[in-house]
Amino acid sequence: MSITKESELEGMKKISDVVAYTLKEMKNFARPGMSTKQLDDFGASILKDFGADSAPFKTYKFPGWTCISVDNEFCHGIPSSKKILKEGDLVNIDVSAELNGFWSDNGASFVLGTDHNGHQKLVNASKEILHKAINNIRGGVKISDLGHIIETEAKKRGYKVIKNLTGHGIGRSLHEEPSEIANFRDRLNQMRFKKNSVVAIETFISTRSNYAVTLNDGWTMVGDKGGFMAQHEHTIIVTDQKPIVLTEKNEIWD
Repeated sequence: MSITKESELEGMKKISDVVAYTLKEMKNFARPGMSTKQLDDFGASILKDFGADSAPFKTYKFPGWTCISVDNEFCHGIPSSKKILKEGDLVNIDVSAELNGFWSDNGASFVLGTDHNGHQKLVNASKEILHKAINNIRGGVKISDLGHIIETEAKKRGYKVIKNLTGHGIGRSLHEEPSEIANFRDRLNQMRFKKNSVVAIETFISTRSNYAVTLNDGWTMVGDKGGFMAQHEHTIIVTDQKPIVLTEKNEIWD
């Protein structure tokens, strides 16, 4: 969407605060021995308290309120009472929701407890790359140039990017134009960021794979060549200067 009046700005700020707070609290609540269903239920209770609806459930009938992916699961992991979190797991939580007709999206990967498995370096790379990418967005910048920054920064650190997962426009629905904000230089995409537009910017930084494939459950995605992936995401408003980060209260950069 494009922000054209104060009421739209306030609506986006409100739902963005909700998803950011929910993500932060879910990260803080996660413990070894807890099921991903328990973690999802906790996030659901927060969204319900704010009167917000789960975006993936409302849009796609996703079987959960939030997406929770663990270890080799790249994204869209289904919360389950059988999936028990362990010390050192690489966990990704993606929280998107709707409130009063406005939609916002954010996500974060993190290491649960002690980094037994050496995932923190990957997590840090994803956060740092998202920070650099967002700070290079202005009205008029080519979307493909942003993808080039993300891929270049990933390669510098010895990582790959997932080419079939992308950021996207957001605001009046979960996915809007621009529909694909890729993590690589897509030379076929000549679109530019527009001032006052709302977009969700995501990093998909991988150890081995360049593509994500869907498992038999119809939702969960893993790497085509295995490995691990870290994702971080903010919903922002594009300006002539640095973007307004609507979901900054998730504290993923702190």
